[in-house]
Amino acid sequence: MQTHSKIHRLLLTGAAGHLGAVLRDRLQPFADVLRVSDIACMEPASSAAQEVVICDLADKAAVHALVQGCDAIVHMGGVSVEKPFEEVLEANVKGIYHVYEAARCHGVRRVVFASSNHVTGFYKQTEKLDAGVQRRPDGYYGLSKSFGEDLAMFYFDRYGIETVSIRIGTSCAEPANRRMLSTWLSYDDLLQLIVRALFTPGVGHTVVYGASANRDVWWDNHEAARLGYVPKDSSEPWRSVVEAQPALEAGDPMLVYQGGFYTAQGPFEASR
Repeated sequence: MQTHSKIHRLLLTGAAGHLGAVLRDRLQPFADVLRVSDIACMEPASSAAQEVVICDLADKAAVHALVQGCDAIVHMGGVSVEKPFEEVLEANVKGIYHVYEAARCHGVRRVVFASSNHVTGFYKQTEKLDAGVQRRPDGYYGLSKSFGEDLAMFYFDRYGIETVSIRIGTSCAEPANRRMLSTWLSYDDLLQLIVRALFTPGVGHTVVYGASANRDVWWDNHEAARLGYVPKDSSEPWRSVVEAQPALEAGDPMLVYQGGFYTAQGPFEASR
């Protein structure tokens, strides 16, 4: 993948997480300096072109120091699965506010935000959605990502910071179940989508879905096409293996809702 320019200093948050670790070296060619951060320990810098910073997104001062000197942000950091509200609040709600406020203070003009398909998780799998539908989050995690999209819009309208919010489906090495046959996003397609989001001019606040060219689609992704995103991969090579798995019972959330089992998790405080 080629671009006509590089970002001088690009910040990747959540670099110790699953997708952050996948993206770390893949994003390096698109920046003179790649600054990577996480609350967890990370591998040391692989070259002089990488900077490694431990940072708690819930710590406002630490986030401001992290963002200073950066020209764009790929924000993958935060809790990435359904958790009790208090856990989600710190990294995903306070954390993204700190990221955008630091971006405002330090002159960052472009953010790529890892949103999630779970902001629309309570839609049925029989429905086809575009990015403009009313959001129906399927849990605290989905609620936090919905908040993040609103925050991104606010910071564009108020301060002109442009964002592409990517409602990531399921990005992993290969699809593991029937739901993933529709939601799967290959690592190569994820990288392509992020790079398009970083370099396409005039995005304002654009919301897109993150999925590969799968056969059975739940999402009308014409907004991603406006970025020039053309997915190269598909879940089809794994269809026969996945469909050989034992059938799920009728009414199983994995068969009914786009958010799958996230729609049935919690309440986490019930046993207290």
